[in-house]
Amino acid sequence: MTQQIAVIGGDARYLELIRQLQVLPELTIHLIGFDKLEQGFTGLHQTDFDDLDQGQLDAIILPITGTDQEGYVETVFSDKTIQLTEDWFSGLKDTSIVFTGISNSYLDAAAGRSNVELIPLLDRDDVAIYNSIPTAEGTIMKAIEHTDYTIHSSRVIVVGFGRVGTTVANKFAALGAKVSVCAKSIMDLARITELGHTAIPFHELHEHTGECDLLINTVPDRVVTKNEIQHLPPHGIIFDLASKPGGTDFDYAEHRGIKAILAKSLPGVVAPKTAGKILADVIKQFLIKRGENQ
Repeated sequence: MTQQIAVIGGDARYLELIRQLQVLPELTIHLIGFDKLEQGFTGLHQTDFDDLDQGQLDAIILPITGTDQEGYVETVFSDKTIQLTEDWFSGLKDTSIVFTGISNSYLDAAAGRSNVELIPLLDRDDVAIYNSIPTAEGTIMKAIEHTDYTIHSSRVIVVGFGRVGTTVANKFAALGAKVSVCAKSIMDLARITELGHTAIPFHELHEHTGECDLLINTVPDRVVTKNEIQHLPPHGIIFDLASKPGGTDFDYAEHRGIKAILAKSLPGVVAPKTAGKILADVIKQFLIKRGENQ
C-alpha cells in the first residue's frame, strides 16, 4: 500500500532528506513550502498547503524548528504563510506520524489532542550523536574565523559533557587544544579525566574561565553567567551551541566587551547534505517498518 507523506517547510538539509526518501518504494511525497526552490524534484507533488488533504497523510515531516507557539511553520523556500492549527491536527488520521526536529508546548498539545504520534528527531540519541559531528566541525570553523591565533595550544573550556559536548571536546583536543570540560556528575568528571581532558565541576567553572581562550557552551540552560564571564580575558570568545536562546548571559558579555556568538543549527549551515541524510535515515526506518505492518 502506498504511503502518503507531506514535507512541510524545511531548510537546505531537507533537500537531501527528500532525495533520500525518493528511493523508497510505494511512497507518494507532497512538498509544501518549496515553491521558490529553483531545482525541482521529478515525480514529487508540489502542493499548496490549502490543497493538502491531511486526512490521507500517513506521515508529516515538519522543519527542524517544528512550529512556533501559534503553529506557524518556517519556510525557507517559500514566502507563503503556513499555520498548522489545532483544527488542522484534528483532521489527521490517528495512525499518522508527525516528525519534527524539536517540539514545544503547542506542538505537544496539538499532537496529543489529535492522538497522533509526535517524534522530535533531535531528542533521539542516534540523531544527536551523528549531528554532533557537523556541529563540532562548524564550531571549529567559527573558531578559526573569529580568532587570530591557532586552535593548537588554545585553552578551551567545553561546558556540558552530553552528546554534543563530548564530540566537541574530542575534536578540539585532536587539533592540539588544551581542553577542559565542565560537568556535574562524578561519572562524567571521571570519564573526562580518562579521555585526557581536564575535568571541572560545575560549581567551580568561574574559577577556571580566567585562563580560557574559547568557552563553548552546550547546555540549554543559563550556565554561562556574569560570574563566569567576568573572569574571561579580553580576547576570550564564547560560542553557545545550545538551542535558542542559549545558555549565556549575552547582555553581560556585550557589556564586558566579550564576543559571544549563538551558533545555532550548525549542521544545517556547514553540512546540510550530511545533516539531511542523518534525518532521512531515521525517518526511513519508521516508514519501512510502517509499510511492513500495513
